[in-house]
Amino acid sequence: MIVNLSRPDITDLEINAVSEVLKTPSLSLGPKLPEFEEKMTSFAGTKHAIAVNSGTSGLHLCVRALGFTAGDEVITTSFSFIASANCLLFENVKPVFVDIDEHSYNIDPDQIEVYIQKAFAEGRGEKIKGILPVHVFGQPPDMQRIMQIANKYHLHVLEDSCEALGSEYYFNNYEYTKPDGVVKKGWAKAGTMGRAGVYAFYPNKQLTTGEGGIIITDDDEIAELCISTRNQGRNVDGKWLSHVRLGYNYRLSDINCALGIAQMERVHEILTKRDRVGQLYNEKLMGIKGITIPFQAPNNKWSRFVYVIRLDDDFCQDDRNRIMQGLIANGIGSNNYFPPIHLQPFYTNSFGYKRGDLPVTERIADRTLALPFYNNLQEKDIDLVCNVLQKELEKVKKTR
Repeated sequence: MIVNLSRPDITDLEINAVSEVLKTPSLSLGPKLPEFEEKMTSFAGTKHAIAVNSGTSGLHLCVRALGFTAGDEVITTSFSFIASANCLLFENVKPVFVDIDEHSYNIDPDQIEVYIQKAFAEGRGEKIKGILPVHVFGQPPDMQRIMQIANKYHLHVLEDSCEALGSEYYFNNYEYTKPDGVVKKGWAKAGTMGRAGVYAFYPNKQLTTGEGGIIITDDDEIAELCISTRNQGRNVDGKWLSHVRLGYNYRLSDINCALGIAQMERVHEILTKRDRVGQLYNEKLMGIKGITIPFQAPNNKWSRFVYVIRLDDDFCQDDRNRIMQGLIANGIGSNNYFPPIHLQPFYTNSFGYKRGDLPVTERIADRTLALPFYNNLQEKDIDLVCNVLQKELEKVKKTR
């Protein structure tokens, strides 16, 4: 591959940090765990940060801590990585998919309220317990509207901010009260607006710990439950072999935490690099006909997870796939972000979802295409990607 789809940004700082841990007897549950968590609470501005072995694990623990249980419904989006719905199924909670906004590709708050009103009209509204908005590709959804709906219907909000570390959302003329009684308004970091949020640290994310995730919350009860359940249900006092509830081995090792600490020391450098790559793409793709570059909402500070373009509606899914394969044949990493969750085989087989259930989601998902995106992507490589993309677009146009 000439230009990879993604690459982690690892320097000697990270390598040395991991090496130092390997020289100690504390490879797990050692001093690097609370150090990493403390750095994250400082960054996010929350009371608590609970490190876990993946974003998926973090979401699962939050579902349990919020008390979602069998028979409950939580409203979410199908245009996401499958973990944001699977975390509900782990507890036999039903994910209810509603359609997305045409421009941001995030969950459409109007569709959330339409579903809620319909459910109450049919006498089943009490089953709805929460909203799980996903910050798709790192861009926050319309959290002001989502929080207003949640407050109106007394629903918990769990943010899947796994792709959005560093992103922020601006609340315009709206205040909301956090569990600690503090009234918030103005700019808020992704993941800090609901009862809890989760960041993830897979190698293609803004920051990486190899594998890992972290729960952020101001809620003491949620934090206590997540600390316990990530470590086999052990009480928060850490008493050896004393287990007070059902738990899991969702721990994050000190090796991973050391990598995360080093990455956190460079977080502003890393986010600046990613913004630079995104801006270069915007400039160079602006004049290419047949595609739409990513839309950025005016009330967002966007920390990009990936760079995804969308083909115009006169292209079809097969056209997108041909262009994607053309890029790959030329040594350029590419992928379809995201195939809708409701059309994944497990979901169609289990719940009977079919094409046509979420028309906006499906139309957009058929035409989205992820281009190479990572911190140290060079301008010459971006030029190559854009040139090959334009040629592949022209090839497809000629054969339609």
